[in-house]
Amino acid sequence: MSDRLVVLPYGDRALLVEVDGLDAVAAVRTALDHDPLPGQVDLVPAARTVLVLLDRPPAETDSARLRRLPLTPPAGDDAVRTVDLPVVFDGPDLSDVADLTGRPVPQLVEELTAAELTVAFGGFAPGFGYLTGLPEHLHVPRRSTPRTRVPAGAVGLAGPFAGAYPRASPGGWQLVGRTDAVLFDVDRDPPALLIPGTRVRLREVR
Repeated sequence: MSDRLVVLPYGDRALLVEVDGLDAVAAVRTALDHDPLPGQVDLVPAARTVLVLLDRPPAETDSARLRRLPLTPPAGDDAVRTVDLPVVFDGPDLSDVADLTGRPVPQLVEELTAAELTVAFGGFAPGFGYLTGLPEHLHVPRRSTPRTRVPAGAVGLAGPFAGAYPRASPGGWQLVGRTDAVLFDVDRDPPALLIPGTRVRLREVR
């Protein structure tokens, strides 16, 4: 793993930590979850960055402390919680994904439900979590032609990620199933079901 870690100013109440990949993002996020900076109010992880939001202007001591953060992956028991996501595997791209991965549909579903996934970061839409942990042989490209409307609850794959659409929207992921889980609810704390660090298991239902 690379040990590159760059700390940049971000407005008057935040610092941006740049690293080289998802493992380092998870390491930084976990370290700051366990031992936050003084005045830390939120963390926003992404694919190669972690935004650290404060309730005050950042100090040089904050930057110095961030530069000393470990970049090793968090231990497996560091996930804040586990979500069992019920999925009906009847997506319109399920057969195409089976062909792309060179396995019959039942085996594909078996391998998807066996994968230990983790929410790396959120984005795209409120409640959408980018799930990592798919075996490499299940990585498939996005659709060549995105759909103008993907229904809420659709479960899809794209590259190294899996995810579930919290609401209807355009999208180019390969749709393998659907879930009835409420992925985002403004009256829930936290509103997003799949927050960074959450372990997720896709459970087949019919």
